[in-house]
Amino acid sequence: MFWVLIHKTAKIVEKDQLVVEVSRFGCQGNFYRFTLKCSIPTAMAKNKLFLFFGLFIIFSFTNSPDYLNWRGPNRDGIYPEKKLLKAWPEGGPSLLWSFDGLGAGHSSMGIGDGRLFTTGMPDTIGVLYSFDLKGKLMWKKAYGLEWFTNYTGPRSTPTVVGKLVYLLSGQGVVYCFDALTGDIKWSVDLLKKFGASNIQWGMTESLLIDGNRIICTPGGKENNVVALDRYTGETIWTSPGFGEPAAYCSPILITHNNTKFIITMTTTSVIGIDANTGEMLWRTEQQQRNKIHANTPVYIDGVIYCSSASGEKNSGTVALKLSADGKNVEQLWRNEKLQNLMGGIIINDGFIYGSTYRKSDWYAVNTQTGVEKLISADFGNGVIIYADGLYYCYSEKGQLALVDMGPDYFTIKSKFDISQGTGEHWAHPVIHNRKLYLRHGNSLMVYDIAEK
Repeated sequence: MFWVLIHKTAKIVEKDQLVVEVSRFGCQGNFYRFTLKCSIPTAMAKNKLFLFFGLFIIFSFTNSPDYLNWRGPNRDGIYPEKKLLKAWPEGGPSLLWSFDGLGAGHSSMGIGDGRLFTTGMPDTIGVLYSFDLKGKLMWKKAYGLEWFTNYTGPRSTPTVVGKLVYLLSGQGVVYCFDALTGDIKWSVDLLKKFGASNIQWGMTESLLIDGNRIICTPGGKENNVVALDRYTGETIWTSPGFGEPAAYCSPILITHNNTKFIITMTTTSVIGIDANTGEMLWRTEQQQRNKIHANTPVYIDGVIYCSSASGEKNSGTVALKLSADGKNVEQLWRNEKLQNLMGGIIINDGFIYGSTYRKSDWYAVNTQTGVEKLISADFGNGVIIYADGLYYCYSEKGQLALVDMGPDYFTIKSKFDISQGTGEHWAHPVIHNRKLYLRHGNSLMVYDIAEK
């Protein structure tokens, strides 16, 4: 046996069989998953392996990515696109195309295999829409009852993996669609199957993929977090978690010292789960008065960062250091100034950036100490993403700004008003192939942000 390391990914050759397994590999901001097994004489492998892998990698990464994740390839709000505009014309970047008629909803956009997918609710029934990347509506598929009680419409962002699209309805049903036709391949009612109840503002989780598994949080007392076979919908494992309801959180999958863990938040908790078995390994308290933990945790260098809005205690933004084996956490610090409800945070060069719910306060928080600095009180709170050295801030007041941000400054390079669309400005923007995708209720807009 010998090992070959290419781009930090290990390949094993054992006897006369070459086995390659790459779980995550980045290429132009996209991530790929593949497994290759083939017979090859060991002697030949020793001489030809690097050439073989060079050809294989070139071939593999010229094909479409498996999926573009919720909030970017690492679910951390960072899009590794380059050659983007450093300022916009007055009135905003050029609008390439738009679509009106999605219906109510807050879901973002899932992109994969040359298609864009998003959801809407024209009445009380949810609809999945498929567009090509030039804006042509390829098909639309009604899938079932959606969330129509308050802040209406779908919440979950579709996840596209190969020829399949996955989403969770506000009513707690997971659907798997054929990406080419819109046909429903399977569905699972999480609440009914796993003994859970819906939450106050409807199920919101953007589903997480781990190989052949899809990770969901029904929030049942016994079946709190579950892994389903993404091809059939059959249950692979269930975890009791902390036995409390879901809390609008979309989880992350991390690899810490060669072991995979799922990190998510439920009503009063941040929890860590063994990704292979579903065993809950640790729990730390995280409070929010309305039991909303809609921000996806961020993992960097052995530390997990979570941010929520106000609570009586143990709220705000917290840093949790994982033990070497990942089976325990230690709280490094807690900052109760940065109270972010659902706009997300960005971590860059040792600082956390984000806004405070229902205030115009934007903070920079030192990741080592937890000490904050107010860097702006002049732009409304909202969503934050990052690409090519600048921040894209989408306020709940309906302004989109291009911002140069650092530990001591918040400089708006350009901004414009989003006048198209309906309802709340909550959907998270997406950057893909130097285009900015923005959803506002009934409308989808696509802007050209490529550097000229």
